[in-house]
Amino acid sequence: MYTFAVQLADVDRGVYEDLSLRVARHPSETDAYMVTRVVAYCLEYEEGIVFSDGISSTEEPAVLVRDRTGRLTAWIEVGAPDAARLHFGSKLADRTTVYTHRDPQKVIAAWAGKRIHQLDQITLQSFDPGFVDAAVAGRERRPTMTISRSDGQLYLDINGSSLSTAVHVHELG
Repeated sequence: MYTFAVQLADVDRGVYEDLSLRVARHPSETDAYMVTRVVAYCLEYEEGIVFSDGISSTEEPAVLVRDRTGRLTAWIEVGAPDAARLHFGSKLADRTTVYTHRDPQKVIAAWAGKRIHQLDQITLQSFDPGFVDAAVAGRERRPTMTISRSDGQLYLDINGSSLSTAVHVHELG
């Protein structure tokens, strides 16, 4: 179990919050996946957002958002989900996005020719090469993070190490 103390300043969306995130790490989950999952949560933060059961859950994405009635409004995947999973999620939620710590072109290539509901409305978001690996190096059981996003640029301070990256948005349709 990890506890992230996060100061979030998302200037692009006008979201400013202090978060305390308890994150369970599944034994098969890599550090890169976990850090990407936490960053995705922060960049998508809004009322109703929660972590799912993670890798062990086959019926939910890594992160999801429900409105006050319980309706699923955002399906947020991490890594390189298969096409069937994206198809399923995009049919259930108003909005579907994927955050990846992998090569985005390889992730997109794996979906080529596959049936995915509303593919043109799904976005894939990635970071500069090496960004997630550098963030993983600063990971501890109780990391302190400051995450700021402005004009598509992400600034991350994790336990005193400062990193930055562009947030690359890849349209799929």
